[in-house]
Amino acid sequence: MSNAENIDWGSLTFAYMKTDYNVRCTFKDGKWGEIEVTQDDHINIHMAATCIQYGQEAFEGQKAYRGRDGKVRLFRIRENARRIANSARGIMMEPIPEDLFVKMAHMVIKLNKRFIPPYGSGAAFYLRPYEIGITPRVGVNPADEYTFGIFGMPVGPYFKRGLETCKVAIYREYDRAAAQGTGCWKVGGNYAAGMRATHRAKSNGYAAALFVDPTEHKYLDECGPANFYAVKGDIYITPKSSSILPSITNMSLQQLARDMGYKVECRPIAVEELAECTEAAECGTAAVTAPIEEIYDHANDKTYRFGNKVGPVTLALYNRLRGIQCGDLPDDYGWTEFIDVD
Repeated sequence: MSNAENIDWGSLTFAYMKTDYNVRCTFKDGKWGEIEVTQDDHINIHMAATCIQYGQEAFEGQKAYRGRDGKVRLFRIRENARRIANSARGIMMEPIPEDLFVKMAHMVIKLNKRFIPPYGSGAAFYLRPYEIGITPRVGVNPADEYTFGIFGMPVGPYFKRGLETCKVAIYREYDRAAAQGTGCWKVGGNYAAGMRATHRAKSNGYAAALFVDPTEHKYLDECGPANFYAVKGDIYITPKSSSILPSITNMSLQQLARDMGYKVECRPIAVEELAECTEAAECGTAAVTAPIEEIYDHANDKTYRFGNKVGPVTLALYNRLRGIQCGDLPDDYGWTEFIDVD
């Protein structure tokens, strides 16, 4: 177990760290049981469990922040609850009740309060909720029993030296998910399917792979494990596709963009339209926004450039959303909720 008192908050990376407690709950005999608090970071499951044999697994990612006022805030946690329930339904698992999800998230934060990074460190307390099928199956059928759990740990800032630009690559020969498959749900199989493209991109000096649609291979899809958006004149554009995971961060940025006077368009975006855009970025829980300076389309040996400095729209969106998450700016949307850790 880590000693929270000796943590160098500014040097943290995005990596697993054992904290004091995690929480779990089991669905059995048609109902969810009592919440279990444990210090054990292992799960004892049958080797034929459906999560292992048939991929019945879904997860979420969420951060809690300590503000300048000392209060701890969670950002749009109920959207995470709704999304994991939707993922569960998508792969025939038992949906987690929203109130149970939120209650367990609060518990993990309170039980591990000494691991919540201080304000100004750039670090946050990361929550990883997950659901797995635990019934042994050797025939392809959904489980009857499920385990839902949440663990958490402090993680460092995505950008160690402040907001920085990155380069990404498009490899049209890889598909992250099928058109009517599991892409819109947050399940592990989507991430496994994208690993080859991501590995290739990083081996060639890029930060991530930008996927295109799995049907025609001509429209932008997801960017690694994140959503994608671009700025075209006075329009915030983001891809629309049945294979894209709905991003809570992207949803929030769209609202902020509207309030800044920008039009928002969620629609298919042809790769060639990037030539008309002035800014591009990944967006998700880890980074909020990761500005892109260059997109290389391998199939056509063409590079789309957006400049090696963070664009003004992306910078404004980042500052506004981070300000709300950390309590530096007023939350006019009711997105944050406070956690009483004392």
